[in-house]
Formats: sequence, structure tokens, C-alpha cells
Amino acid sequence: MVRQAKAQRILTHDQIWVALDRLAARAGLSPSGLAKRAGLDPTTFNRSKRVTSDGRERWPSTESIAKALAAADASIESFAKLIDDDAGEARSVPLLGFGLAGASGAFDESGLPSGKGWTETALPATGDSRTFALEISGDAFAPVYRDGDIVLVSPGAPIRKGDRVLVRSKAGEVTIATLRRRTAKALELQSLDASQAVRTMAAGEVAWIARIVWTSQ
Repeated sequence: MVRQAKAQRILTHDQIWVALDRLAARAGLSPSGLAKRAGLDPTTFNRSKRVTSDGRERWPSTESIAKALAAADASIESFAKLIDDDAGEARSVPLLGFGLAGASGAFDESGLPSGKGWTETALPATGDSRTFALEISGDAFAPVYRDGDIVLVSPGAPIRKGDRVLVRSKAGEVTIATLRRRTAKALELQSLDASQAVRTMAAGEVAWIARIVWTSQ
């Protein structure tokens, strides 16, 4: 009798990390938010921790995965499903640190990701295939957005009064604000810090504007 060897699936470094991203997204969290809830160092699941300084792949420990599953109230079986490329309700989108969003070449003229510095993360699916994400750093947008939070931006979503939006000026400034009013001549933007005065930008100063459709907590 000829014994047939079973085909074994070999998991890759990227698959494990994407599964953790998807686990965080399903829990409504950023990777750092999931780490915090799991009682781990907030940077445990950050993208910067996934490769060493000399370029070697760094894998998450089984202990950190177990704690993440407990924090997300998920089973190892559900985590295994998240490893599949077609898993669940999350999909991979381009991700960039907010501090790099104003750099030359980070976006093309239409406001879509371009150039170097972009990675990928798994976030809730939307109807817009052009969505991208920015990771907040620092406290510039506190208390609405905290360090490590991720905002999902949809260039194709309709924008209405009261929406939180990402705006890039032709001079390269990128900011997040609440849209107060939009006319053919100008934008009126309310800072996330309500104590700040409403800012008016002439339409000629605006490179593009896009709506924020989801935020990790």
C-alpha cells in the first residue's frame, strides 16, 4: 500500500500579522489598541515591530497571540479563519503614518496613495476600493483621536456638513477637521479642538478633501 503524504500548509510571516490586524479590526481596534487591551506593551503589534533593524522577520509570540484572542473574545479556530486570504469582513488597505502624509509624493494629484512609505493593514471593508488608512501619532488631534488610532479614509464617499474629513492643501499641509460648510469658493473647517476658531480655506488652496468613514477605538 502506498502511503500518501498529506499536504501541509505552511503559514507565512505576513499571514500571521495580517490575521492579527484583522482580529483588531473586528474588535474595532487598531493593532496598538488590541495590544493595550490584551495587557501588552502598546507597540507589540505595531508594523515597526514586525521586522528587525537588520531586516529579519519578527514573529508574534504564542503568548501574545493568546492574550490578543482573549482580549478580542475570539477562539483559536476563528483566528485560523482570519489567516485565509478571503477572511471575513476585513480587507487590506494601504496604511501610512499621519506624520508622513504631508510628504511630497505620498499622494497623487487625485488624493490616492503613491510613493514609498505605505504598508498594508486589515480594516473593515467599505464600498470604496480606493480607501486608505492613516495612523495617528502624538496628541495633535486629542481627545478625539489618540496616539496609535487609525482612521479609514474614503476618497469616493459623499461629503456632507458635519462629516470629519481629511484635507490636503496644495502647499502640502494635511489636517483632520469637521466640515462646517463647503461652497464653490471656500471650505469652512472646525478644528477637532472645539475651542479653536473656524478656519476658512479658499477653494484654490485645496488639493483634495476626503471623508473619514471609520476610526479605531
